[in-house]
Amino acid sequence: MGVAGRGCPGTARALLPLLLPLLLAAAVPPRRGRSAGPPEDVDECAQGLDDCHADALCQNTPTSYKCSCKPGYQGEGRQCQDIDECENELNGGCVHDCWNMPGNYRCTCFDGFMLAHDGHNCLDVDECLQNNGGCQHTCLNVLGSYECLCKEGFFLSDNQHTCIHRSEEGLSCMNKDHGCSHICKEAPRGSVACECRPGFELAKNQRDCILTCNHGNGGCQHSCEDTAEGPECSCHPQYKMHTDGRSCLEREDAALEGMESNATSVADGDKRVKRRLLMETCAVNNGGCDRTCKDTSTGVHCSCPVGFTLQSDGKTCKDVDECQTRNGGCDHFCKNTVGSFDCSCRKGFKLLTDEKSCQDVDECSLDRTCDHSCINYPGTFACACNKGYTLYGFTHCGDTDECSVNNGGCEQVCVNTAGSYECQCHPGYKLHWNQKDCVEVKGLLPTSASAPVSLRCGKSGGGDRCFLRCHSGIHLSSGLQEAYSVACGSPSPLRSKQQKSNDSAFRDVATIRTSVTFKLNEGKCSLTKAELFAGGPRPALPEKRSSVTESFRYANLTCSSGQRVPAAPGPPSAPQEMLVTVEFELETSLREATASCDLNCLVKRAEKRLRKAVRTLRKAAHGEQFHLQLSGLDFNVAKKSPRTSEHRAEPCGVGQSHVESQCGLCQPGEYSSDGFAPCQLCALGTFQPEAGRTSCFSCGGGLPTKQLGATSFQDCETRVQCSPGHFYNTTTHRCIRCPMGTYQPEFGNNYCASCPGNTTTDFDGSTNITQCKNRRCGGELGEFTGYIESPNYPGNYPANTECTWTINPPPKRRILIVVPEIFLPIEDDCGDYLVMRKTSSSNSVTTYETCQTYERPIAFTSRSKKLWIQFKSNEGNSARGFQVPYVTYDEDYQELIEDIVRDGRLYASENHQEILKDKKLIKALFDVLAHPQSYFKYTAQESREMFPRSFIRLLRSKVSRFLRPYK
Repeated sequence: MGVAGRGCPGTARALLPLLLPLLLAAAVPPRRGRSAGPPEDVDECAQGLDDCHADALCQNTPTSYKCSCKPGYQGEGRQCQDIDECENELNGGCVHDCWNMPGNYRCTCFDGFMLAHDGHNCLDVDECLQNNGGCQHTCLNVLGSYECLCKEGFFLSDNQHTCIHRSEEGLSCMNKDHGCSHICKEAPRGSVACECRPGFELAKNQRDCILTCNHGNGGCQHSCEDTAEGPECSCHPQYKMHTDGRSCLEREDAALEGMESNATSVADGDKRVKRRLLMETCAVNNGGCDRTCKDTSTGVHCSCPVGFTLQSDGKTCKDVDECQTRNGGCDHFCKNTVGSFDCSCRKGFKLLTDEKSCQDVDECSLDRTCDHSCINYPGTFACACNKGYTLYGFTHCGDTDECSVNNGGCEQVCVNTAGSYECQCHPGYKLHWNQKDCVEVKGLLPTSASAPVSLRCGKSGGGDRCFLRCHSGIHLSSGLQEAYSVACGSPSPLRSKQQKSNDSAFRDVATIRTSVTFKLNEGKCSLTKAELFAGGPRPALPEKRSSVTESFRYANLTCSSGQRVPAAPGPPSAPQEMLVTVEFELETSLREATASCDLNCLVKRAEKRLRKAVRTLRKAAHGEQFHLQLSGLDFNVAKKSPRTSEHRAEPCGVGQSHVESQCGLCQPGEYSSDGFAPCQLCALGTFQPEAGRTSCFSCGGGLPTKQLGATSFQDCETRVQCSPGHFYNTTTHRCIRCPMGTYQPEFGNNYCASCPGNTTTDFDGSTNITQCKNRRCGGELGEFTGYIESPNYPGNYPANTECTWTINPPPKRRILIVVPEIFLPIEDDCGDYLVMRKTSSSNSVTTYETCQTYERPIAFTSRSKKLWIQFKSNEGNSARGFQVPYVTYDEDYQELIEDIVRDGRLYASENHQEILKDKKLIKALFDVLAHPQSYFKYTAQESREMFPRSFIRLLRSKVSRFLRPYK
């Protein structure tokens, strides 16, 4: 009992009647041993031998048991039925809603009310007590609801909570005297359209809003009924009306009146009711019915349409909140409406034509979603950029300036290129195999240009290894994994297609041609980049170790995968044979002849060298050591299928050693003369962030490092630590703000990374890639369709930008614009705005103007035949901006188009709003709006799968009515 008292005494008292029989049974001690008395009693209740109802209590008796229904149920115990307390005329004593539950009931209150301590009455909730009701200025509490009010000189915004200050010039929603009681919407032709908050109806003057019972219970504490004059309040039978006509007071004589009314004869009451019913007719006041009335022999019979239920008075129809039952069948969100309900989906999903199910929107199937690669996820998507590019503005890719970060890792010169970069060396040096370091060249550099193609072969790791290097005239065909062709240099102009062998000698130049084909089993053609790391190919062969060194005018390499190897068992995916064909073309001239060797002699020597090169090349190809070098990158010509049974340590080349059974590079923080182990740690005052390097970078400015083997500048002991948005200047030993066009997200670095592509930052000291923005004004302007978009969309637009577009349609065509959504911050007093008017003159006819965010779409026609559009931003807040599509249409359909876009039903439901936001559907919608006859091609199954039925019905009625005169 002590625990119950401390925990939940109310619950303990309620459960006591149910637990008492069990406590009594437990208090009787069990009988032990045999007795000469009557036989031992069997506890049917404990052993489950009773036939009591599930909602009954079983109580054991000396010879049997007894069943009794639990509180809240009625019956003899073996059959128990729930008592519906809400069915009586007092509604269970609840003044609002009564909900019956198994064995009990509970009262609930409408929105804006809370349950009183008696559990039956409903009291007003003062929303203004918590966070001022969310109101920016003044919160006014009213019975069942609240209102936000603004100070003098301000007017309430569309969200009915924030207040807007605006000059009084012109008639627009920015003008505080627009006259709308609740919501103001800008309409074409410079006018305004008023709307009301949910629960209100627009008055006949199209400005004021009339309260209904659907908002705050109409201001009534108990019952509310809508009338032509507004809500009419009434009280529960046990209460009486207050003098304010809205509040209800408990009646002291309620019980007495109830007793007197029960004394009336039931028979007399039945007669009076029957007489009254026979006098009623549907011809008079619709028989008192809310909706449908039907005359019957016993009087009028009222009924309600789908979405409503007939109340206990037999007259009133009450809306059914379908969302209370299994969420209305909606996948995501359910919103109750009068007589119906609407389903809607989370962002990134769209509603299917059953108007209940939600399906993921595949943004990657839409136009202009991502610059490079798009990855679709449920409800969202992600963009990815090709190697060498950086993502900005969520969907765009810009070239990465690798040279802006630690000079790209280059020892001497770094040159940025589109999608990549390359390191170069000063005169007297050549690039190391790691493509980063520079090695001093001993002797004179060749003055003449090298041949377009060179072949170098030699011994490496116990086998032959060949590199075919293309220096110029590279032409790559196909590029597929199963077949490709690479041509280097240019063939001789005297070459004949039928000529296949070395039989050409013309005047002072001789051209020698040869062709070799390798047939490799168990593999596939694979022109893939070969990384110069552990497990990959070794660096290019030193010249002194080359057994074959030959230069060619032209070379053509083709690789194709043939049939599956017959001897190889397995499925069709088993290894295939490969055919690798290499054609070489070599030139020798009379200028190379000597007294002891003329041109014919030179040709024979070249043919001998070619035969040796072909033999070596064949060995290298069979040993998977034939590599192609294009633009400084190594590629595998072909790759054999892996054999899992083979595990052997690969021999290492010159300057390499084994690290865990592999030939290892020097790790970050290490270096060696060739970049391979054995390695040394970077000395104090130096660092190296990359593997396989021949030197370390100096911290600069005489700065030491914290320890040997430093891997980044952040290991250098600077005098101050620079915060993000700054870089450390090793000359002045101060932190400098990153200049515009650069950013630095980390602490303690000596550089600022350049923004990708053509992007820049609004200010200096940027700390994140998201602050890099493209300032180019977006859009495509066409005669029939097009779009405009803010710079950097869908990322935030830059500061202090100005964009101007002009839409000038062909003759006899008008312009239709759809604004799916627009994001402009209003906090900086309309410093960012979008305006559409006839000309650049501020006095010209204005079609649309806004400086705030609207996520609800709007469609409108241009008030002029051409449009001058301007977007301008200041240096204050920034936002996502906009992407606004447009279409031009035949001016003969002006009346129809105006009728469609001005119909509030086009925007009434969220389903319709999503159509104007769906890029795929907007194309079809534009087709219909621009050419109304095209509507009829969407009446088949595909149209029903594209648009909601309500949307098709809306267009059908308008298009049919417009086209009827032409039938």
